[in-house]
Amino acid sequence: MGSPTELAAWQALTEHQKEMASVDMKSLFETDPQRAEKHTVQAAGWTLDYAKNRANEKTLSLLTSLVKEAGLENAIQGMFSGEHINNTEDRSVLHIALRASQAQESLMVDGVNVLEEVRATLKQMEAFTKQLHSGEWRGYSDKRITDVVSIGIGGSYLGPKVVAEALTPFSREDIKVHFVANIDGSDISGKLKQLNPETTLFVVSSKTFGTLETLSNANAARDWFLSNGGSEETISKHFAAVSSNVEKAVSFGMAAENIFPMWDWVGGRYSLWSAIGLPVAIAVGMDKFYELLDGAYQMDEHFRTAPFEKNLPVIMGALGVWYINFHNAQTHALIPYDHYLRAMPAHIQQLDMESNGKANLLDGDGVATDTGPIIWGGAGTNGQHAYHQLLHQGTRLVPVDFIAPLKSHNPIGDHHPQLFANCLSQSQALMVGKSLEQAKQELRDAGASDEQVELVAPHKVIKGNRPSNMLLTEQMTPATVGALIALYEHRTFVQGTIWGINSFDQWGVELGKVLGTDIFNRLVSDSDNSALDSSTQALIEAFKKAQS
Repeated sequence: MGSPTELAAWQALTEHQKEMASVDMKSLFETDPQRAEKHTVQAAGWTLDYAKNRANEKTLSLLTSLVKEAGLENAIQGMFSGEHINNTEDRSVLHIALRASQAQESLMVDGVNVLEEVRATLKQMEAFTKQLHSGEWRGYSDKRITDVVSIGIGGSYLGPKVVAEALTPFSREDIKVHFVANIDGSDISGKLKQLNPETTLFVVSSKTFGTLETLSNANAARDWFLSNGGSEETISKHFAAVSSNVEKAVSFGMAAENIFPMWDWVGGRYSLWSAIGLPVAIAVGMDKFYELLDGAYQMDEHFRTAPFEKNLPVIMGALGVWYINFHNAQTHALIPYDHYLRAMPAHIQQLDMESNGKANLLDGDGVATDTGPIIWGGAGTNGQHAYHQLLHQGTRLVPVDFIAPLKSHNPIGDHHPQLFANCLSQSQALMVGKSLEQAKQELRDAGASDEQVELVAPHKVIKGNRPSNMLLTEQMTPATVGALIALYEHRTFVQGTIWGINSFDQWGVELGKVLGTDIFNRLVSDSDNSALDSSTQALIEAFKKAQS
């Protein structure tokens, strides 16, 4: 596929945007009493209300035509059948296989039934978590494990951390799970101060067992363990790994049976469904982990089989393209009105921006349009006292996804009705805004003078007509959390397919790693830095001086 700008639907949308530029969403509701009903779809425990978008029936029809012209149907079929759709690395993209192993018998890829490997790993995870939860697993002093520290970075850290937090209401009380990722020594030092080496288990997640941040933190944990009563012979009682480099993990001191596999057909940001999710299984139990997988599988099946007009990931992905490429929206906000989901925007930020932050088409040519937006957000209602000001009155158009459960796990008085009221009111306010005359009347009603009215009223005007989606579920459960994350995975894939880019490589991450290694070596040696730019030379010298 070439540039999407050459597609007939893209060109039609370019002209259509001119028609929609002066259309107010309020008028769309006024002319169609059934608008909300028409623009609400459900799947896998989630309801998407996308009625508050700058889109009429023609818009949605053209967007559907766009995804069809872009080849989304074939792309979906290619992913689910194991084709090597990651063309730059010549790999399949099979995070969907990680959630299908309980529902499907086989998925053959390059002559291998990958579901057999997935099932074997899940059984290994079952045995491991059973040992921990039953107390059969004992530390070097014969005490049961009370704390598990997951050490990783990127997808080996963020996805499991977000899900573990999201499932806090289902967490076991006998084992606490902690997460360490940052190479800043303050991260792991702060965790270790809270722990007892006799009752702590570390799970080190690194495909190569050589990732700088992860290995540095793993070695720090090992040194702490050995300095506080542990021994080389008892490391295997307190360390396990998720890695494809079994030899290196064993040489670290881990037992081979406690090293879980990773596969090259699962990217890091899509890996929480694999053994990378072991900390989640430890935190909530393997039965809940299976429910998480099942929820994601239900969304997978919806994405694979539902018509595009009723397909949640397709609708959300296409609307995102509508704003990014035809309305010049540079960012997209995710605002969960659920405390336990507060870190989810960070996970979707990595998922989306690492996947679609690309400037080349699949054939290597440069893109002719913007691709991935900047993803950001945070917990409601906190944001209402911070960045919502920009959402309502700023100069930039920022589409918003509001995410909320209808029921709370912790009902206290009228807290949850207040929370949900804030969620709905923000969505409504983005759409309806406040006119100059409304602002003036408010001031008059408050007793302001004519002079004050004329001075202040313009500052109270809110243009409105700003789009948002509302995602609702009855309650956050392992299944609905799994479905929600799978929804955003597929939404990202939809957009990447429209843009004609590879959403599954991440070459942009590699340069920083290579340069980071070089600079680290310069920081700890007396190497000649004259070939470097003067800024980098000066910064290296400043660091060295501070250490002396």
